[in-house]
Amino acid sequence: MAKPVLYGFDASTYVRTVRMQFAEKNVDYDQVPVNVLEGEPHTPEHLARHPFGKVPVLEHDGLRIIETSAIVRYVEDVFAGPPLTPDTPRDRARMNMAIALIDSYGYGSLIGGVAAYHLFPQLVGGQNDDARREGLAQSQVVLKELMRIRGDSPFIAGERQTLADCYLAPICFYVGLTEDADQVFDVEGFAPWWDRAQALKSFRDTEPDLGE
Repeated sequence: MAKPVLYGFDASTYVRTVRMQFAEKNVDYDQVPVNVLEGEPHTPEHLARHPFGKVPVLEHDGLRIIETSAIVRYVEDVFAGPPLTPDTPRDRARMNMAIALIDSYGYGSLIGGVAAYHLFPQLVGGQNDDARREGLAQSQVVLKELMRIRGDSPFIAGERQTLADCYLAPICFYVGLTEDADQVFDVEGFAPWWDRAQALKSFRDTEPDLGE
């Protein structure tokens, strides 16, 4: 089987989601950096890969896959290693709900509203206090719902790590670097999940080097 090629730089939360999945499955892959902070996704070369200038993009066996949700499900289907999809329909529904919430509401509030304000305001047109306040409020709603879905399970969708945890953990990494972290993370049930997520080897091994 050909080695997959992942386009995207390590600091992207969605690229890290795929890298965590590869790490869990021990997949050997090549990575081509595409730096969002330097505008590289909007170069003609990358726009030919993804017409909306996003990362990650995966190429494998002549197939080009865009959008993280499609990439991670393809990787689940094609590559061996520990599954990151739950065994039961009930837990798969929990995982899919969590991913949909993160995609639709979580990334925008946690990254676009909170983390970007402190860490990379140049990507969102500068520091906007109204956007920050809205992000803080929406972030709490998102995390409360995710922890409701998790219930008493160790991870978001069951007894073991799933794709949902690979989505949320890289986002929370950036929020955790801001002065708003205590407020955002003040959600019942979040702390034990976050401790488990940070202890995952795939999470530790894929931490981006923010000094680069």
